[in-house]
Order: sequence, then structure tokens, then C-alpha cells
Amino acid sequence: MKIKSLRWWVIVLIAVATVINYIDRQSLNVLWPAISADLYPEKTDDERKEIYAFISVVFVFSYAFGQAIFGKIFDLVGTRLGFVLSIGVWSIATALHALAKGVVSFSIFRAILGVAEAGNWPGATKGSAEWFPTKERALAQGIFNSGAAIGGIISIPLIAFLSVYFSWKVIFILVGLAGLMWLLPWITLVKAPPGSHPWITESEKQYILRGQLNKPDLSGDSNTVDYNPTVSELLTRKQSWAVIIASAAIDPIWWLFVFWIPIYLSEVYGMDVKTIGIYGWVPYVGAMFGAWFGGLLAQNRLEAGWTVNAARKLVITIGCCLMLPALLAMADPGGPGNAVILMAVILFGFQTSIGNIQTLASDLYGGKTVGTLAGFGGMAAKLSAAALTSLVPWLTAGGNYTPAFIIGALLATTTALAVWLLCPSIEPLKPKS
Repeated sequence: MKIKSLRWWVIVLIAVATVINYIDRQSLNVLWPAISADLYPEKTDDERKEIYAFISVVFVFSYAFGQAIFGKIFDLVGTRLGFVLSIGVWSIATALHALAKGVVSFSIFRAILGVAEAGNWPGATKGSAEWFPTKERALAQGIFNSGAAIGGIISIPLIAFLSVYFSWKVIFILVGLAGLMWLLPWITLVKAPPGSHPWITESEKQYILRGQLNKPDLSGDSNTVDYNPTVSELLTRKQSWAVIIASAAIDPIWWLFVFWIPIYLSEVYGMDVKTIGIYGWVPYVGAMFGAWFGGLLAQNRLEAGWTVNAARKLVITIGCCLMLPALLAMADPGGPGNAVILMAVILFGFQTSIGNIQTLASDLYGGKTVGTLAGFGGMAAKLSAAALTSLVPWLTAGGNYTPAFIIGALLATTTALAVWLLCPSIEPLKPKS
């Protein structure tokens, strides 16, 4: 049996895993007003926000180290088994949230969830490098990144709807089961890499392999190099630090909104869980379109004859330039409608940039190094996100979120500068010797 366009089926499955990933992690964010009222009725709003921030920081720290751990795991065991381990563990961890009684138990389950969920990103980056030619990688990244946005769009109203009929404990069990169900089509469809998959057509296999710049050219051209340095050598290259620093700068912007949209709407506009379900999904629509736009624009420029260097830098810069004024405008957005539209612009810009930042590892290095560098970049990103998350209760005391948004604007600027200054030319690297 042969399946046409098998690579697109694979990336769609990874995107669905990303949707489930975000439904799982957003459950606590959306349900926190109800959970905190249930578990901490005697606490003030600021005290509940501090508890939530602590649990969130535990999650992000775990997520950070999980990125480095799973980046290496995916390079060792491959994309197929790596996803089985990642999504299997995070789904069980999500269901275990139903047993949580307070800060300690929530923190333990969030830590397990964070480590396991982290595998989705180095795994997806490796999957797109493995299954797609260079010119299509940004689009592939955009498709699976749009899964994060779709997860945000779905999760907030879905969880708000479920809260009408089920307790928060039952909701955690239900969303955990969804991840375990995903394993069935993944194990069935993704039997092997494209070079040896029994269901891939010969034409698609050759199209993928010939289009991967960092792979030996099947025509016999030896100008391309499959460069897979050791970890110590990897970290001596300034291009590696462009990936790591850009990831560390841009990622806290995303997490600022992922963690705090429901709390922001509750605190600033006095919304309950059901009303948050009406407004809270809007920013993720911008994220979804941004993921598609960033991938399609990069592919369009590459097909028009632009170099990888020019296409990547153009799209990353556009995304950062969109985020900057919108983040500053969040200091005084007006009504809740204006606020969520500005958030949509910010997340549109974020997703426009991030897909191309995530492809840099595969643009620079060979396949055996992609997961490792993606893991280091992801770890740096989550450590910086944890730092900002831990500061949010202090930065937003009394409901004033302006300082947090100003920091976000500075981070957007840093992202663009890191790529331009540390990556003079985005192209396959060769050994220093």
C-alpha cells in the first residue's frame, strides 16, 4: 500500500498532538478561578495569583529541562518512539491532576506534565527536518505551530463549556484520555523515516531527500555537508547562540499570554470562567493565521529564488515588528474587545517569527544535531519564560499589567537583533577545521 503526500499526513498528526498539548496545559489556566475558589476560599486575589504563578513556574522549569532531555531522546530513539514516550506520559500526568489537593500535588503533576509536553517541540522540529525538503520546512513548522493556536482557540471555550456539566477534576481526566487516543493513528501511520517507510511513494521519497540541503546530495554533488558537531563544538558556534538567544527572547512573549490571558481577563475586566470562554479564544485566532502566514511567506520567497538567509530574516523581522507596537498599546487597550484584538496581533507576529526561528537548527546543521540544538533553544526559552512568569505577580500588583507588556516589547526587539547579529548568513555550516 502506498499513500500519496504521506509527509503532509505526518505533519497533520503532529499538529493534532500540538492541539492536544495545548488543551492539556490550558486546562489549569482556564479552571484556576474555580480551582482557587474551591481550594483557597480564604485567600485574596493577589495571593491566589502568587500560588498560580508558583505552580506555573514549576511547570515551565520542568518544561525547560524536558526540552533538553527530549531533544536528545528524539535524536537517540527517533521521531516515532519519541512521540509515543512524550504524549503517553503527558496524557497520564494530565489525568492525575484530578487527584491534586494543593500546591505540592499540583506542582508535582505539573512538573511531570512539563517534562513530557516539552518533547512535542524538538520532536516536531526533528519531524519537519526529517519529512520535508528545506523549502517546505517553514510551512511544516507553521502547520504544527498552528496546532498550538488551534489548541488555544478550542481549549478555552471547550473547558468553559465542560465546566457547566463537569467538575474540574473530571475535566482533567477527559482531556488526559484524548492524548492516549492520539497514539493509535500515530503508531499505525508513522512506521519509519521517509527513506525506509513502506507506504511512501518513490517520487515523494526522492523529492524529500533531494530537497534537504544538509543531507548528502543523491546526485553525487558533494558541496553540501551533513555537519553534526559534538555538543561542545555546537556551543562554540555563534549561529547556535543565535538560535538559543532568539528562542530565549521570543518565547516569554507567548507564555505571558498563554498563562495569563484568563487571569488578566478575570482581574482587569471581572470575568468569570464562562465569560472568559467568550473572549479568551480570540488571541489564538491571530496565532493560527500567523503560523500559516509565516510558513507560506517563507516558502513563497524561497520558491521565488531568495536564499534561505534572506527569506528567514525577512519573516522573523516582520513578526517582531508586528509585536512591538501592539505590546506597547496593551498598556491602555480600552475595553476587553480591544484588548483581545491587540493580543491577536501580538500572537500573529509571534507565530510569524517563531516557525522560522525553529527551522534555523535544521538550516544550519545535520539531522543528528537538529533535536539537540532545538532542545537547547527550547530549554533557554522556557527558563526565560519561567523568569518572566515568576515576576508577573510582582509586575502586575493591583491589576496593572503595563510593566509586563513593556518587557515583552524589549524581548521582541532582542529576538530580531540576535538573528541578524549572530547569524550573518543562514546556510549549512561546515566543520571549523
